[in-house]
Amino acid sequence: MTLINDHSTENHPLSISLTSSDENAASDILHRCLIENENYDIFLDYMTRALQDHHISPHALERRKDLIKSLQIVNAPMPLSPYPKSLTTQKGNFAEVFLAEYLYMTTEVELPVYRLRYNPNVEQSMKGDDVLLFDLDSDPVRIIVGESKFRGTPNKQAVTEIIDGLVRSNKAGLPISLMFVAERLFEAGDSELAEKVQNCAILFATNKLQIDYVGLLMSTHRAKEIINEHASSELRNLLMISLGFQSPEMIVQQAFAQLERIR
Repeated sequence: MTLINDHSTENHPLSISLTSSDENAASDILHRCLIENENYDIFLDYMTRALQDHHISPHALERRKDLIKSLQIVNAPMPLSPYPKSLTTQKGNFAEVFLAEYLYMTTEVELPVYRLRYNPNVEQSMKGDDVLLFDLDSDPVRIIVGESKFRGTPNKQAVTEIIDGLVRSNKAGLPISLMFVAERLFEAGDSELAEKVQNCAILFATNKLQIDYVGLLMSTHRAKEIINEHASSELRNLLMISLGFQSPEMIVQQAFAQLERIR
């Protein structure tokens, strides 16, 4: 399959815990179908840790733990959780984090910024590109723009919304979150990487930048057939991914419940 590599990556938890097949959806759109297998616990543990990494840095987490210990001594109110309590936001964040992690596993791209760490309101979804990954050493330089949706019941509207969002991004040209990523890297002191990301704007203007698009629908096992039936677009550099679970909402709830216990 073009755009991403084979699913099988030796000993990677996502490779072990998901069964994969590659198909062509409507309009010959590439479609990778991922479905849970008997290694549910491996998937849950991996995603719980991934959600933690995407929401809060290790250093910030340690500072938070120290603060909580101090506040417990004086019986003061605890700081707000870095993780959303809203199930709607949890589901959206889970799908977004999975897409970023899966693309990182199956490509040579890098995720230089965990954008959810910068969300000013953890109870609301964050604006901008759901996923933005970079292969800055390839020729041409490559960016992957990702759009993810969670649906308790998969439907045509969800597929249409995913693809429409990616088409809008394509028509707009440069990904809207590009400078956000560059600025976060400058702030972190990684000027060399920040300049490479920022220079993607120049590469785009001179037609030397490759931008690919990936959409994810996380839902029940029927997500596969819904994408196969309804995915349609004129975008040629588009990949759709379906992620199917018997109880998709349950695994989201379990992952965020585990996060609250280990924080």
